[in-house]
Amino acid sequence: MSEFLVDADTLANARFGTSQFTETVAALKLLRAPVEPWYRAWRDAHLPAYRKQLAAHPVWAALIDNAFGTSWAADFLTVPPLGPDLTLEDELELLLALSDDQIRADLSVVRTPLPTVLVETSGLAAEAAELLRWIWSATVEPDWPRRVRLLQADIVSRTSRLSEQGWSGVLNGLGSDVRWLGDGRIQVNRWDYPVTDVRGADLLFLATHTQRVNVSWRLPDRFALAYPVTGIFATTATPDEPLVQLLGRNRAHILVAAARPVSTTLLVATTGLSLATISGHLRALTDAGLLERRRSGRSVLYWQSDTGRRVTRRPASNRPEPR
Repeated sequence: MSEFLVDADTLANARFGTSQFTETVAALKLLRAPVEPWYRAWRDAHLPAYRKQLAAHPVWAALIDNAFGTSWAADFLTVPPLGPDLTLEDELELLLALSDDQIRADLSVVRTPLPTVLVETSGLAAEAAELLRWIWSATVEPDWPRRVRLLQADIVSRTSRLSEQGWSGVLNGLGSDVRWLGDGRIQVNRWDYPVTDVRGADLLFLATHTQRVNVSWRLPDRFALAYPVTGIFATTATPDEPLVQLLGRNRAHILVAAARPVSTTLLVATTGLSLATISGHLRALTDAGLLERRRSGRSVLYWQSDTGRRVTRRPASNRPEPR
């Protein structure tokens, strides 16, 4: 297994965030391979255009074939952001500064020998950047406002857990291969690589639409774990139209989202509605007996009551029962 060696200062200064570059690379990975159920509709929608682009750009296809291995991805695709709220173009600057030899060196760590098209082509960094721009504009950017709300909701959930359970509680929930080992050691994946000393460095946790935790770095002093946004946030359930007609669209969405306990802050992040609006809807749904509530630390959690579950349950069929 691989480990990060951390100290108290590293954890005290660690922070959660998002990255358009990391999200774009994650989208590329989802297009390459079979995905979890909640990503299938998205992948099926974008797969034909993705395959058409690769057929038209053989250098792109070769870069993708050689940049991703079983336990390693080429370093030029695994770089954490230098700050918050950066655009994809901001984050592409480091990639665009790389020479062809540097790109080939990163690729050779994953797979050798490299195909002729990558050996003979110049401007590989520009090709890789253009590939990522297409992935972003075609598959991520149109849905970015909703995506970033879901990512922020996941961050709210993690940071709330941090205040209640400490770093061991947060880390043990980031992914199946990540856990707190004690003595300043974090298991980051199941691969057999040397321990990485990140004491005194910046440590980021990047919420991402991905399927497993990925390690990235910007040497010598910035490291990151890009972790999967949980399934409940990876997609949003859509209420049936009769429920929308009964309660109104926003209240119906809130009731469906409360199939599992949710906080006011989390609902603000996932819906984009104001705190006052969310609070008013929660009060009305609770007064109607559709939601239960209780305090958990500094948060108030809401979830469907028995009546709420019956109201949101979709009938299996409209056909009469057989006699």
